[in-house]
Amino acid sequence: MNLIRSVLLALLLPFTAFGGDAPPLPALGVDGQSVTVSGISSGGYMAVQFHVAHSATVSGAAILAAGPWDCAHGTLWRAFHACMSPGNWGGPPPTGEETEKRALAAARAGQIDSLEGLQADRVWLLSGGNDHTVDRKVVDSLAAFYRRRVAADALSYVTPPDLGHAMPSLDDPQANPCPTSDPPFINHCERLDAAGDLLTHLLGPLAPKAPQPTGELRSFDQQSFTAAAGAHGMGAMGYAYVPTTCRKGGCRLHVAFHGCRQSADQIGDRYARLAGYNRWADTNRLVILYPQTTPRYGWSTQWPPTWTYNPLGCWDWWGYESVDYVSRSAPQIRAVQTMIDRLAAPVGQ
Repeated sequence: MNLIRSVLLALLLPFTAFGGDAPPLPALGVDGQSVTVSGISSGGYMAVQFHVAHSATVSGAAILAAGPWDCAHGTLWRAFHACMSPGNWGGPPPTGEETEKRALAAARAGQIDSLEGLQADRVWLLSGGNDHTVDRKVVDSLAAFYRRRVAADALSYVTPPDLGHAMPSLDDPQANPCPTSDPPFINHCERLDAAGDLLTHLLGPLAPKAPQPTGELRSFDQQSFTAAAGAHGMGAMGYAYVPTTCRKGGCRLHVAFHGCRQSADQIGDRYARLAGYNRWADTNRLVILYPQTTPRYGWSTQWPPTWTYNPLGCWDWWGYESVDYVSRSAPQIRAVQTMIDRLAAPVGQ
């Protein structure tokens, strides 16, 4: 995928918001003190940001085709170059030591949790051999950071040779061929079950996944977690997959961040239904939260108005919504944490 060309083409498209009313996110009594997260591409960057910001309550992270914490240093130029296609234009991605130093400074300033919270965590990384959108060197840089903070046997780094820039899933009957990097960025790669593999690494041995989904994919109103509709680059609605056994509480929680051009406003509920998590959730008492971004470029609706450039519906990993995009107080991180708090509230509250 030629990302620059896609961005320019997206500028020609009008902004549209996903319509329709959605019910509130239910209180399900999930375990909010041992959350796991995962994400692909921009969602991978957001998963890293969320993990580092909330390492005291996030016990593991799986990152597909993304790089180190605060790689962009707040600039779109670095995001496109050093953090996607390192070379002469933007220099290399940060080393593991450089990322650690920046994170330690943020922790000392009280912006993120102490990095000590990463020590007992588990990490799963993926970089496809046919991914020409996010270079392997960028994911290597992320691995170098995590190796400084987590146990050697707690980090798994897989490199499927044929995979393009996409989420490998066995659940989407119309998935793209494995080597491609095309919308909706869900690919079929023989027996590669990324969701099952990453969940097993993060959570430990799992029961076999259900033959068919038996839980409920619920849409919910995200506007109650943001300042207004479309605020902070967040969509009007999100999704939560709730197995039947989790309706009365006591389940674990996993947050799955979609990538650019995979939000509900762009592909409906396809990622939430078919990325591969839900059948594993059914048999392992696991609620899956799928928060959603929205494409937007232009002036914001909140005060004071700001110019937002996010035509592909990416998560904010370079500062398009706020100069504060990696801390616990970052608008998107704060919104998702509030969703987690809601899901962790006692059933019926």
